[in-house]
Amino acid sequence: MKTIKSRKHPQSRVMGTALAAVLLPMAAHANDMDGAAAAMAPATTVEVVGKAENAFKAEQASSPKYTEKLLDTAQTVQVIKKELFEQQGAVTLTEALRNTPGVGAFFLGENGNTNTGDAIFMRGFDTSGSIFVDGARDIGSISRDTFNLEQIDVLKGPAGTDTGRGSPTGSINLVSKKANMSSGRSGSVLGGTDSQKRATADLNTVLNAERGIALRLNAMAQDSGVPGREVVNKKRWAVAPSIGFGLNGPTRVYLDYLHVDQDNVPDGGVPTIGLPGYTSPDPARPFIGNAAPVDPENFYGSNNDFDKVKADMATIRVEHAFSPTLQLSNVSRYGRTKQDYLLTAWLASSANFRTPVVTDPSTWTVARSTRTVKDAENKILTNQTVLTADFDTGSLKHTLVTGLEFVNETQVSFGRTGLGTLPAANLYRPNPADPVTGLTLARTGAYTEGDVDTQSLFAFDTIKLGEKWIFNGGVRVDRFRGVFDAVTLTNNVLVPARLNVNKTLVNGKASLLYKPTANSSVYGMVATSKQPPGANFTASSSASSAQNPIFDPQETTNWELGGKLDLLRQKLALSAALFRTDVKNEIEQDPVDLQWYQTGKKRVQGVELGMTGALASNWLVSAGYLYMDTSVEAGRLITANGENSLTYTPKSSFTLWTAYDVTPNFKIGGGARFADELKRGTDGAVGTPTYTESYWVFDAMAQYRIGPNLDLRLNVYNLADERYVASINKSGYRYTPGAPRSASLTANFRF
Repeated sequence: MKTIKSRKHPQSRVMGTALAAVLLPMAAHANDMDGAAAAMAPATTVEVVGKAENAFKAEQASSPKYTEKLLDTAQTVQVIKKELFEQQGAVTLTEALRNTPGVGAFFLGENGNTNTGDAIFMRGFDTSGSIFVDGARDIGSISRDTFNLEQIDVLKGPAGTDTGRGSPTGSINLVSKKANMSSGRSGSVLGGTDSQKRATADLNTVLNAERGIALRLNAMAQDSGVPGREVVNKKRWAVAPSIGFGLNGPTRVYLDYLHVDQDNVPDGGVPTIGLPGYTSPDPARPFIGNAAPVDPENFYGSNNDFDKVKADMATIRVEHAFSPTLQLSNVSRYGRTKQDYLLTAWLASSANFRTPVVTDPSTWTVARSTRTVKDAENKILTNQTVLTADFDTGSLKHTLVTGLEFVNETQVSFGRTGLGTLPAANLYRPNPADPVTGLTLARTGAYTEGDVDTQSLFAFDTIKLGEKWIFNGGVRVDRFRGVFDAVTLTNNVLVPARLNVNKTLVNGKASLLYKPTANSSVYGMVATSKQPPGANFTASSSASSAQNPIFDPQETTNWELGGKLDLLRQKLALSAALFRTDVKNEIEQDPVDLQWYQTGKKRVQGVELGMTGALASNWLVSAGYLYMDTSVEAGRLITANGENSLTYTPKSSFTLWTAYDVTPNFKIGGGARFADELKRGTDGAVGTPTYTESYWVFDAMAQYRIGPNLDLRLNVYNLADERYVASINKSGYRYTPGAPRSASLTANFRF
């Protein structure tokens, strides 16, 4: 077993010095740059930034814990506004997150299992358990739609102080649309290649202007194929009413509800045979390594595979302003997600690969050996209270945010039998209509159930010394208690077992920010995060599992040095950050005594650059670049090719979207995305690719306003029809093909 000991990284000091050398002069001359821009502008330039010019640029994150503008927030925080992802035709969270570099669904799943929902990786680690809606944790492995979102806040770096237990490298907060005091009606109808069909509606009306009562209703219906994939289908509908009371007064009450119903055909991917790096899984049959790739449109599942989801979320939000310097908010939420899922699973391993006629690949088959099933229900009940106070102590100006949070989460998952069997699939011409025998899907009596209670106390203080210095410090204490029951079926006998997890987590954050000018900042920040065993209902009694209650929480520390600069009269935001994230308490086996210890350490460090806003009054841009140097600092190497790096983590990634108003009624736009090669994990698989190749994808958009109430938008995706691997499973037997060239036409209505 290959191991590596901790090592120094002198290049990080060089990178830090270089970054500071770039940012400080930029910040120091920010006023000069704005002055130069003003001198070049026409005399008729309007200084007030209009809504169109700010369509991509947000001023602040939505969380009450982030009290300052993004410019004065000492952390990499990207806000993706609805104007951006709607213009791109992005309808899911995964699609919208393409606007931030290094974030994506790169991992297909373990062996025959396939990840469902938003399986998001960020800066080298799984972030799917750190997704929030309006500041409250959202659970369930579902694909989230964008129809009811105002913006998406992507907070990079450990978020333990902000949100409690979670991913080592950040969190994602979805900000819902809410009732407001402006009446408006809008909607859209979309049609596209691969039978794409979708419609949305957004209606807001003022019921009583004097009392500040308004009602908003968002709705969506979709029944779409997936570009480049046969049989796979995305069918869903949703409704999201919101009613607000006292919206023009000191006390505001919002009642929100969301219902989502999905009836999808899931995608298990296609074999990696013929891809770069593929060799025969069987040394006795080396000719397999020379086989041609399969058609990426092939579907190796069954027509009766399904993924059915019903999700409900009810939220009550109360906000009260005692004075301009003292505000209180309380959020209560109940959520339930039910998923019923069946997917035909297969592995093109040597044992499952049949080559009856060696010289005729059309006779080769792959066994559809098992079928994976999920019969699960998640529930969450949460209450969060936040008090924000502004006050002075001498020459120091404080914004103090304190709060309490109580959360109960449960998950129950039932075992099923009678999953049915299918004949082997032809490697090059699989037939999803092959007969399924023995399909009953009866519950066996076996189940797993988790019940997690978390009580949290947090406080943040932002202290301003004059106009130049801002210090922020925060601490959060979480009391985490989990009870996990498992009833297994062994020799037709149900055998119960129970695990208990009790942990107290303390996380902190501290930052110091200096403002060379009013429109610039440079900062340093350190923050921590912890993830206890069983945090995502994955408690285990296995000695080799990090989810075993005998182990301590995974601990993360993040350092960040960066700078931000607003240019062109605050229309364009630039950012740069150097970061290092160290994760410890990873589980490792000692090669001598073969026992398991928490001695493993991992590291992610790199540079992230961002640009968002308006280059001119008719020219918008959103762009980002991320470079990551990842490594295992102590413990066994985890990549299949033996390289010392983290899996499913592109070293370089880039994203760009820009839009230009040619005339007041005609807009054009386009984007580019780059993802570096991915290293897959190691599990003993033979012959499969150990990596995926890097790729570029280019998109284009054109929009024409026919009249004040109607415009048409054409989106064309993957202009060059690039073939690429979007995600790969751990063994490397299966991958999800990237979407080929496709197009959609959307009619947007406003009344």
